[in-house]
Amino acid sequence: MGLRHPMGMDISTIVRKPLLSADVSAGVHARNITSVDVREITFAPSQQTGKHLHPCPVVGYIARGAAILQIEGQPAQELPEGAAFYEPAGATILRFDNASATEPLTFIAFYLLNGPQELIQML
Repeated sequence: MGLRHPMGMDISTIVRKPLLSADVSAGVHARNITSVDVREITFAPSQQTGKHLHPCPVVGYIARGAAILQIEGQPAQELPEGAAFYEPAGATILRFDNASATEPLTFIAFYLLNGPQELIQML
């Protein structure tokens, strides 16, 4: 029998799997975080965002499907279901696309805001 929580729950079955560690304090766009805006976003098969940037840091999680992320100056990377990602504030995002031509993509985006800010700027 595992460890027991005072409420009777078996806590030995809790698994904490690290997904991402991102330093959001570095760079010219470092800011104090005053709020977090969390969005569930769904793309149709083959949908693409186009070139854009975020005025704030964005941390995300691929809930269903797979994405292709490319930050300017870095190679494109495929993010499978269950992957976490980080888009630095002010970085040009060349691609954030649904990797599948047949299945939708759903991800959760956490926008780390400093006061009122736009979430995305298309370039």
